[in-house]
Amino acid sequence: MLYGRAFLPEIQELIVGRDFKALRETMIEFAPADAADVLSGLRPEDRALVFRLLPASLAADIFEYIDRDEQEELLHGLAQSQVAAVLNEMAPDDRTALLEELPGSVTRQLIDLLTPEERKVATTLLGYPEGSIGRRMTPDYVHIREDWTVGQVIEHLRRFGRDSETMNILYVTDERGRLLDDIRLRDLILSPADRKVSDLMDRSFVALRATDDQEEAVRTFERYDRVALPVVDSHGLLVGILTVDDVLDLAAREANEDIHKIGGLEALEGPYLETAFAQMIRKRAVWLCALFLGELLTATAMGYFQSELERAVVLALFIPLIISSGGNSGSQAATLIIRSLSLGEITLHDWWRIMRREIMAGVCLGAILGTIGFLRITIAAQFTRIYGPHYLLVALTVFLALIGVVTWGTLSGSMLPIALKRLGRDPAVSSAPFVATLVDVTGLIIYFSVALVVLHGILL
Repeated sequence: MLYGRAFLPEIQELIVGRDFKALRETMIEFAPADAADVLSGLRPEDRALVFRLLPASLAADIFEYIDRDEQEELLHGLAQSQVAAVLNEMAPDDRTALLEELPGSVTRQLIDLLTPEERKVATTLLGYPEGSIGRRMTPDYVHIREDWTVGQVIEHLRRFGRDSETMNILYVTDERGRLLDDIRLRDLILSPADRKVSDLMDRSFVALRATDDQEEAVRTFERYDRVALPVVDSHGLLVGILTVDDVLDLAAREANEDIHKIGGLEALEGPYLETAFAQMIRKRAVWLCALFLGELLTATAMGYFQSELERAVVLALFIPLIISSGGNSGSQAATLIIRSLSLGEITLHDWWRIMRREIMAGVCLGAILGTIGFLRITIAAQFTRIYGPHYLLVALTVFLALIGVVTWGTLSGSMLPIALKRLGRDPAVSSAPFVATLVDVTGLIIYFSVALVVLHGILL
């Protein structure tokens, strides 16, 4: 099996030697993904040169595996006729993914290069809402009628199946195009030629709606373990299919966005090293500034309790311990809930069960940390006077404060994603740093409130 980058020196040598015939023959031997890997390792001008040597159909297949930025760069280096050939040969769903990320003026110019038939397909797919399943489906599928025989279906596949993206599943429609059922090709092949399609139908199928969010497609594929699913409109008419390769791309992109947001930054649009430095700074600075402004409230809270700190300086020793414990517990809870929401393991209707569970978890976790803190203070007090003569009361303050702060952290971290989801926002926006910042401020208030109760009349 050939792997692209391993042959990069050989390709570069052929380019330098201007041996275009050998270069073309060598590139044709590669699988499209490996050929794209080779092109990515070349200089932009060499990439365009090699691409011009390839047959149009192969060039389109390879083009679909090239990174989006390199696709745009390559289009600028090709003649208009070559660009038209590539775009017309591309799979409709991959072409839509490219067109929707280009500036509007460029997209219109490229659509004008398409044949009337392909132009109609492109405009139809781009007409669906951004982020919807309709933009990722392909209209290249095989549909059959329920009154056909197996023999007629096989003959139909021989005539029209070549242009279908997949034939593992065949879709049964009525005269209006309404989806009636889906049938596995295996079941047809193993049936007698004179058997009716209707005899193989159970009218039990799973379909996606074209206007649904793409995350819904990922969850549906995971649940039903399918290689392709039909896509219907609001009237039940079959308008396309979504294949598992596109869903894998969607899943990777959604996971990438969620991980970035959980980390406290806007999602990068490309690989780390290929992202412009200024763009990366902008995406990271926005959240850092927001979090920094939130942390300023911590200073405000400490200023409010300044007199208590002056009278009981020992309390200041445990401030980092208290607020970090609350932030860590909140981050844990937020991560668990965000991931469970994205996997469909929980829904908004489960909020009360989640709240009860997280309150109990917070009390237990806080008690564990509080016990460790209590023992640490009481044991250390036997060897040092840093905690003063009332070290037992200080230890009790830390114990109770940790229970309160950790419980509040888990409650905040679990409820914020659900609240955002209820408002129609991305739960990943309630990222771990955001939850930690919120809990830092409230944690100080809980800590000093407990201290005022426990140490009142003694240190405060």
